[in-house]
Amino acid sequence: MCGRYTLRSVDRIRIALGNRIDFDSIVPRYNIAPSQPVLTVVPVDKVHELTWGLIPNWSKEAKAIINARAETLEDKASFRESFERRRCLILAAGFYESRQIWLALQPFYFQMKDEHAFAFAGIWDRWKRGDVKIKSCAIVTTDANELLEPVHDRMPVILREESYEKWLDPTVSPTELKKLLEPYSSEEMKSHPVSSQVNHADAEGRELIERVDAEVGTTPSLF
Repeated sequence: MCGRYTLRSVDRIRIALGNRIDFDSIVPRYNIAPSQPVLTVVPVDKVHELTWGLIPNWSKEAKAIINARAETLEDKASFRESFERRRCLILAAGFYESRQIWLALQPFYFQMKDEHAFAFAGIWDRWKRGDVKIKSCAIVTTDANELLEPVHDRMPVILREESYEKWLDPTVSPTELKKLLEPYSSEEMKSHPVSSQVNHADAEGRELIERVDAEVGTTPSLF
């Protein structure tokens, strides 16, 4: 699963999406967590802030789902309608996953080798009960690539730039869309161990993505 990620710049995504991103800069965020507002691109509203944690419109309670497995998008009632009608790009620069080492969790930071921003495949929905209205989203996940496997068996779906418009296009069939939900190439990514401070939702700052010495037992190929 993906439970924390970062966003520092949208320059690369702006080039890929043209006028969908109509602002010059963002406030860097180094520990984006569930239940927080996240920057997304949706077909109609261009750039939009959604709450991370999908709440299906039919749900009686505001119970959020932060990740949606690619294999169940067409089968689970929580995801099916959003997958067919409400897809989004969730903008990111990197993400964290943790591995259990002895009695502690060692987090790792994963990003592109060129450190440019990218987009997760996302789905979103609108939920309303009384006066409470929430627009929310979930990150689609798939099997881990070779870089992720030693840490976690799942990873967020990272879409290639040439697939952004297809993912947002409401006329594209689910069969075609599912072809996009593959593990991203490990050869184009890199990773390093980071401070366990990232496990605290209130932690913030560039120091969270800085390399630290990993605990004994960490797989050397990650460094």
